[in-house]
Amino acid sequence: MTTVTVQWIVIAVVAGGLVWAVACYNRLVALRNRIVNAFAQIDVQLKRRHDLIPNLVDVARRYLTHEQATLQAVIEARGQAQGAAARARAQPTDAGAVGLLAVAEQVLTEHVGRLLAIAEAYPELKADATLRQLSEQLTSTENHIGFARQAYNDAVLDLNNKVQAFPDLLVAHLTGFSLAQPLKSTATAAERAVPRIDL
Repeated sequence: MTTVTVQWIVIAVVAGGLVWAVACYNRLVALRNRIVNAFAQIDVQLKRRHDLIPNLVDVARRYLTHEQATLQAVIEARGQAQGAAARARAQPTDAGAVGLLAVAEQVLTEHVGRLLAIAEAYPELKADATLRQLSEQLTSTENHIGFARQAYNDAVLDLNNKVQAFPDLLVAHLTGFSLAQPLKSTATAAERAVPRIDL
């Protein structure tokens, strides 16, 4: 082999490697952008949820004069969830921010659930058309959040697979891509247990 032939082979290998690295980097960017977009869909639904909750509390406040602590807990949990959502919105691939959001939303869900359970004990409140409508909208929003969360977690899985798989992990490591955090349930083992019914 001549020196010129070896040089052309080296140039071809280097050019091929650069093309592959650029293509790999672009795939990683596209996957990261899918996560950002998927989180934006969650954020839209969380905003809707956060906007519905004060209306729910206002309707309940008219009937639940002795349940001010429950109403206040819902409002405080909503504020914490909004703060966590803002942090996660700024960094949707940051594991810490996404984890805090999951915890804050779980706490909010628990408090809203308690409020709705208490509302069942008050016939006038249970019969209130506005409360029923808000409760239905909240349930619908929860379903939308669930679908958006699934899309987000699918996007996170795709990115994490690329970041961890050889040879893409070489480009990911060199360009600062890291694993993204999926949104997980924060339910305890007791909450996950299947209820037993004794007949």
